[in-house]
Amino acid sequence: MSDLPLRAVIVPVTPLQQNCTLLWCTRTMRGAFVDPGGDLPKLRAVAAEHGVTVEKILLTHGHIDHCGEAGVLAQELGVPIEGPQEADRFWIARLDNDGRKYGIRGVPFEPDRWLNEGDRVTVGDLGFDVYHCPGHTPGHVVFHQRETKLALVGDVLFRGSVGRTDFPLSDHQALIDAVVTKLWPLGDDVAFIPGHGPASNFGHERRTNPFVGDVALGRG
Repeated sequence: MSDLPLRAVIVPVTPLQQNCTLLWCTRTMRGAFVDPGGDLPKLRAVAAEHGVTVEKILLTHGHIDHCGEAGVLAQELGVPIEGPQEADRFWIARLDNDGRKYGIRGVPFEPDRWLNEGDRVTVGDLGFDVYHCPGHTPGHVVFHQRETKLALVGDVLFRGSVGRTDFPLSDHQALIDAVVTKLWPLGDDVAFIPGHGPASNFGHERRTNPFVGDVALGRG
């Protein structure tokens, strides 16, 4: 595995079993946590186990299970937070209230960098393209590492499903449009890590997903 430029480990966190991802550049051993919603001792232990120096936190969106303790972890590690898109400020501002609702610690924070369509973020020597994919939340973003064909898609897309759109400021059609117009063009061979459940790839979802597959949308 050491010859791969990028490695990633999925660490389910919070009672909602959200897929926090520790990803790192194998050349520099510098990495990032994507969506560290909670269980911070577990996350720190995983980084130490793999010898990764965490240099930043990346966020796909502002829901409690994805970023409830992101601000706390960033302060503990002395690292910046990048993401999501600023339309999710609404969600981050209510983390404390949502935390009480779900029994999860939620601490509002201000990201060091809001992200927009076309931005790039770096982890070690690796670059990730940023795609604004609203629908599940208005400020949801997806990270795509072109060379290794890996995407971190948060709650936009799952294996066999898509993200919920019954939340305040959700938009089901916007979510469908984001998947079809922004994710599918990246290629069928792109593997993705979703916010919950098992990983998959875009080709499999285009063939089989009952919500955004080609047949489901009348494109097959």
